[in-house]
Amino acid sequence: MNQEYFMHLAIQEAKKGAVPYGAVIVKDNEVVAAAYNTVGLDSDPSAHAEINVIRRLTAKLKNPSLESYSIYTTGEPCPMCATACIWTGVSEIIYGASIQDLILINQAQINIACEEIIAKSFRNIKVTKGVLKKECLALFH
Repeated sequence: MNQEYFMHLAIQEAKKGAVPYGAVIVKDNEVVAAAYNTVGLDSDPSAHAEINVIRRLTAKLKNPSLESYSIYTTGEPCPMCATACIWTGVSEIIYGASIQDLILINQAQINIACEEIIAKSFRNIKVTKGVLKKECLALFH
């Protein structure tokens, strides 16, 4: 399995929601959780794809730690989602479209890069950008 394979799965999740963001969490080359944005559906402003997938997996594991897990997300994690990744200790964040890419197509964003949040934290999380960027941006057209 490669990064594109897992990002395709995140894209499939994104297509389930009214707001097209999706995320999957992977450990040992296997998807262990998947979710999409349900902000409107749940009337919950925190129900971003990343938060939903983290909640789903930590509840299943009965453990708030996701050390040695990777999260794939169609859009760069916003400050809230990046912070959730820090608190859980994910090892790597892989995303498709950046916050800047999303701003350019008029998607509401907080203009703070996830790497900036991570740099000010106590964690060292690897960030991989731009995986299937075009396909992730196409979700909004």
